[in-house]
Amino acid sequence: MKTDDPPDAELWARAVAGSGSDFGLLFDRHAKAVYNHCFRLCASWSQAEDLTQSTFLVAWRKRDSVVLEHDSARPWLLAVATNVVRNERRSVRRRLGLTARVAAERPTADHADDVVARIDDERSMARLLAAMRRLPHNQQEALALCVWSEVSYAEAAAVLGIAEASVRARVSKARARLARLLDKPIPLSPMPLEQS
Repeated sequence: MKTDDPPDAELWARAVAGSGSDFGLLFDRHAKAVYNHCFRLCASWSQAEDLTQSTFLVAWRKRDSVVLEHDSARPWLLAVATNVVRNERRSVRRRLGLTARVAAERPTADHADDVVARIDDERSMARLLAAMRRLPHNQQEALALCVWSEVSYAEAAAVLGIAEASVRARVSKARARLARLLDKPIPLSPMPLEQS
């Protein structure tokens, strides 16, 4: 954000008044962070794109009832994204359950293996996500917010509705357990600098 750009709170107030262009500026400012957060939770580029769009659709619909904390839309948008991902997971489980009841599964070849560049990234992410799924859910969310989405501990505390010390503890425990699960240390970056 450039110094002459209006702050999120100002853009949000105008969006609440119905300004689609100001909401578009908020989208431009935060879409990448929301997309990255969604991708880290689902490990699929295309699904992360859909989830990002759903997040901003929810944000547009609920803009009248939201008051920004810390004058930034990012923590709230990441909280919305987390809920959108949760809802999508529930929907997928329901669809898979229905599919299993309706018809027997027939294995099909996955042609995505031909796309070598993406496979390595997706396998690495899948390995990491498999390890993350073994963490308690509250540690998964804290780690995704603080480490990968570069949200400060204070912002993560606001998103999760818990104390900042609890966020720090969850991230620390998650890092230690992931290091054991992956049999290598988790890199310390990207770790957000504390905002004063």
